[in-house]
Amino acid sequence: MAFENIILEKEDYLAILYINRPKALNALNKDTLTEMRLAIADVSADPSIKVMIITGAGDKAFVAGADIAYMQPLSAVEGREFSDYGEKTMRMFELMEKPVIAAIKGFALGGGCELAMACDIRLAADNALFAQPEVGLGVIPGFGGTQRLPRIVGEGRAKELTYRANTIKADEAYRIGLVNHVYPADQLMDEARKMAKEIASKASLAVGFAKFAIGKGLQTDLDTAMSIESDMFGMCSSTFDQKEGMGAFLEKRKPVFQGK
Repeated sequence: MAFENIILEKEDYLAILYINRPKALNALNKDTLTEMRLAIADVSADPSIKVMIITGAGDKAFVAGADIAYMQPLSAVEGREFSDYGEKTMRMFELMEKPVIAAIKGFALGGGCELAMACDIRLAADNALFAQPEVGLGVIPGFGGTQRLPRIVGEGRAKELTYRANTIKADEAYRIGLVNHVYPADQLMDEARKMAKEIASKASLAVGFAKFAIGKGLQTDLDTAMSIESDMFGMCSSTFDQKEGMGAFLEKRKPVFQGK
């Protein structure tokens, strides 16, 4: 599949999605969002892929935000449509069964920060910079930032970052829980690949069920969430991989999972 704004590479169990607009610091316009949707559908349908990494092409940016030149002339109706399109694209990363790791270097501003937050795990280079700068441009975060940021870092911190529109460095992002780990920039992709390999070695159906249980559970009350967990646990018990994993444990050998 040929793309103009992204690159999708596959290596055995791993898919790597590059946002590839380096001259625009990988800013997101509608065409890029559309291509991201196609890549998600491709990876979701490929049984050989267990994990996706998403990163930015070039050395300067993960994604520097949504494309301001594209957004500036939008009407109220067009602005809402663009926000909705971006939100639904970000949501696709959360709803796909396979885990997604964000490997963030350089700028992760606005839509870039929102894209990172839609991923399951965020790894940052020590040169990464994060912000939700939208109120300084006369708008609000429009790709899910007002909803995911407080769920990740807490309401007070999310409001401060949103209202001040200030930029924070990778170490501060780590301190407040916005990213999982920080690495030297030249080690970022190696560490992302290492984590992807570790995840891919586990039972892929169980990983997918766990992602579903966590995602759905966070959107509801605890009792309902526990019921979702029990449902997913029961689903695991119907799989070959559950019998293989527990059998291997009892037999003191390494399991050979088959994703079924």
